Amino acid sequence: MSLLINTISAIGNNSSVAPLLIRDCAIENPVKIGLTYKQNAKTDKKIAQEALRERAIEEYGTSAIWLGGIPLMNKLCNFAIKKIGYNPEINPKLFKESKNQGLKYNIENFSKKAPQATDELKKILKNKKTYEALLAGKFVASTAIPIYLMGFLLPKLNFGLTKKLREEKKTNKEINFKGNLISTIANLTTPNQMAITDVGLSVGRIKSARNKNEKVETAFKMSGMMLLNYVAPSWIQKGLDLISKKLFNTNVDLDVRLMNDKSFVEAIKSNSLELPKENIISYIDKNPKSAFTKLTKDYCEVKFLKDSVRDPRSFVDEEKIKSFINNISDFIKEAKNSGNIEKYAKKAIKVKSFNIILNIVSSSILLAYCLPKATFALRKKFTGKENEPGLI
Repeated sequence: MSLLINTISAIGNNSSVAPLLIRDCAIENPVKIGLTYKQNAKTDKKIAQEALRERAIEEYGTSAIWLGGIPLMNKLCNFAIKKIGYNPEINPKLFKESKNQGLKYNIENFSKKAPQATDELKKILKNKKTYEALLAGKFVASTAIPIYLMGFLLPKLNFGLTKKLREEKKTNKEINFKGNLISTIANLTTPNQMAITDVGLSVGRIKSARNKNEKVETAFKMSGMMLLNYVAPSWIQKGLDLISKKLFNTNVDLDVRLMNDKSFVEAIKSNSLELPKENIISYIDKNPKSAFTKLTKDYCEVKFLKDSVRDPRSFVDEEKIKSFINNISDFIKEAKNSGNIEKYAKKAIKVKSFNIILNIVSSSILLAYCLPKATFALRKKFTGKENEPGLI
């Protein structure tokens, strides 16, 4: 049961790679490849076979670079930064000092509790520009290289293969960065970086297109893909969760893993879960082993060292934690009002799980079926033909 809950939780997290992986490789790619063949086979079987091969190479080749290239480049860059002598895990958001965190604040308050970590912070404090340049280089490498591979090299190799195979058949027949910008790009999630590479991929694909009609079709297809991959799933999830509240009178704002956690449910029943109302960072530092602090580690990306000391090199997103506290408070209130907390939690898990699966299915249908059909309709309108404009 826990494996199933963890899987549903992963694919329901639109800030992670998991839903993109499911939609892209398991649903979208095979359906789009099949539709491409069917569309072209209406008038020409040979072109349909070529379109099938090109689309399969395009979709799965892009997926391999898209899903694996960025994490791989990030690891290689992190390795290089460590070799130079800096810890790439230090968050540049700490360059901006605030009331509860910052480079100087963390050095002063964690020097005894985490001496090794604060030594790394001191080195960054003395060499801000060098560290910013390294992070900027990491961002460029982890996005520019996948963009080149997906948007420029892969299409040329793909089109070149078609040209070569056609020729063989013919032969046989005949015979500078600022601190705030660095802070932003260093905190981009992998899906954020994938979205940026998709912009570059779109430019490359359009530029590499073989004629005007293929350029128009590619621009339409890539724009739709980015909208349906990065924006629509969040809209759909919010809509489904809102409908659930009204139809089933059930709060589903929390992660299914948390709602399935027996200790969390027991804490609600016994009124033992303490939620800080203010000074969140201070509470976490003073209560590293509290139930709430553990929740921030699991659900709000608060990092700790081995001895339960908060990692001073990491940035704490207070706004995210405040929203998390509000969601927990609302859930507790509604669970208690239901009269049966355990029954309410089980119902919420079922509703949330259904919403996540429905989101994956509906967004996949939009990507894998509706977008290709719309593309075919656009092709017919502009060219008057059924076949791929680059193969005609």
